Amino acid sequence: MASRRLLLQATAAGALSFVLPGCTRVDLSAEPDGGTLLDRLRQDGEVRIGFANEAPYSFINSDAELTGEAAEVAKVVFRRLGVPRLTPIPSEFGSLIAGLKVGLFDVIGAGMSILPKRCKQVLFTDPDFIAPAAFLVPKGNPRGIKTFAEVAQQNLRLGVLIGAVEKEYAMANGVAENRITAYQNQPSGLEAVNTGREDAFALTSISLRDVLGKNPGAPLEVTTPFVPEVDGKPQLTSGGFAFLPDQANIVAAFNKELAALRTSGELLRILQPFGFTEAEMTDMKARDLCKAPEA
Repeated sequence: MASRRLLLQATAAGALSFVLPGCTRVDLSAEPDGGTLLDRLRQDGEVRIGFANEAPYSFINSDAELTGEAAEVAKVVFRRLGVPRLTPIPSEFGSLIAGLKVGLFDVIGAGMSILPKRCKQVLFTDPDFIAPAAFLVPKGNPRGIKTFAEVAQQNLRLGVLIGAVEKEYAMANGVAENRITAYQNQPSGLEAVNTGREDAFALTSISLRDVLGKNPGAPLEVTTPFVPEVDGKPQLTSGGFAFLPDQANIVAAFNKELAALRTSGELLRILQPFGFTEAEMTDMKARDLCKAPEA
């Protein structure tokens, strides 16, 4: 989401300084009940999107432009909603929800997983993708791990991204917290496995394929994707966009356009350049993903 979750690299940060406005806050009290956000965005002609510079979700490319799965979907949807300009606001993944709450940006577009605990803080759109988990491991997967439970059974060292849900999945499956290290970004996690500091690095399979593809000489591989379980219940990782809890009007409008993109097949065409396939498409609803699992 992320993790959806990293600081801008120094070079990208330098480039962004020429195109990003200051991170000014918007007085949210000017929008009683949140019903006027879409009107304001249309009037201003721009939407500020918070992102965590994580490929393939939303990231700054070599041309200092915002792109990625979430960024490109946002560009199309907001253009259809009458908002032609998208202004990127970088953030650490773990600070995205806090930034949204204080008005640093209008929407989070970072491939953020829709989880019940997050649904208590923000209002999610329906997901535009679903992504199973996987591990980045040494070539040949010498430990033979396929699930978090197997990581726990062997007492292995596991890398995750800061603020990512994979740490929770690992601990729920018995991985000791002192065996888990959180990294700022995907390249750091890859390097940790490559140098033997970690036995595996956990993230969504789509993210791991992306970072490994950018490091073709690394003697590593991505394990077979799987759906993590907690207390025997599958944990589906689906990413969406997040607004403030009272922004039901713009979320409904966003969902309508997203559904049209999905039905026409344009959504898949938008996501394919970032490694997404038909297997990552989903018609799940945010309301179902937001439901707390039964005890």
